[in-house]
Amino acid sequence: MEWKDWYLDVILVPSGLLIFMSYHLWLWHRVRSQPFTTTIGRNARGRRFWVSAIMKDNDTKNIVAVQTLRNSIMGSSLMATAAILLCAGIATFVSSTDSIKKPVNNTVYGAHGEFMLAMKFVAMMILLLFSFVFYSLSIQFMGQVNFLVNCPIEDDSMPEYLTDLLERGFSLNMVGNRLFYLAVPLLLWISGPLLVLLCCVGEVIVLYNSDFVFVEDSKVRGEIYGNDCGNSVAVL
Repeated sequence: MEWKDWYLDVILVPSGLLIFMSYHLWLWHRVRSQPFTTTIGRNARGRRFWVSAIMKDNDTKNIVAVQTLRNSIMGSSLMATAAILLCAGIATFVSSTDSIKKPVNNTVYGAHGEFMLAMKFVAMMILLLFSFVFYSLSIQFMGQVNFLVNCPIEDDSMPEYLTDLLERGFSLNMVGNRLFYLAVPLLLWISGPLLVLLCCVGEVIVLYNSDFVFVEDSKVRGEIYGNDCGNSVAVL
C-alpha cells in the first residue's frame, strides 16, 4: 500500500490533541477529588478567604480589593485582545492571494493541499474565537465582583455569592487560557504534524509542573488529604 502524506496528520495530530485533552480530564478529576494537591484548588480556597477578609474590613481594604480585581480584569482583557487580533490576522491570511500560500504548501510535511491548509486555519480561528468568548465572560463576572465587593453586607449570603462569582470569573479565564495554549500546536501544524505532537507533549509537561503542588512535609500532606478537601470550592 502506498504511503500517503496525510497519514501523518491522521495519526500524529489526533494523538497530540488526545494527550492534551486526557491531561485536562485527569486534572479536572484531581481538582474535584483532591483539590489541595493542585494549585487550582489551593488558589480557590485562598480567594474564598480573601473575599471574606475584604468584606469584613471593607473600610480599610476597599482600595486593595478594587486594585486587585482591576489587575485581574486587565490580564483577561489583554489576552482577549490578543486572541481576537490573532483571529483577525489568520482571517486576513486565509483571504490573501495564492502567491502567499504557495511557499507554505511547498515546505510542510504531511498533507498540504488547499483543503488541509484551510482546515488548519479554521481550527485555529475556532479555538481563538472560543478563547475570546471565555475571556469576555470572565471580564463580565469579575466586573460584577468589582462593584459588589464594596457593598455593605446586608445578609450572610453575600460573601458566598461573591465567592461564587469570583470563582466563575477565574474558571472562565483558565478555560480561555487553555484554549489559547491549544491553539499553539495548531499553529505549528502549518509546519507539519510532528510539531503538533511534540508541542502538546511539551505543554502537558509544563502545565503539570504548574498545576500541581509538590509537598514533602507529612503534616501538610495530612492536611491536604484530610477533611478540608470536602469543603473546597468547586472551580471546574
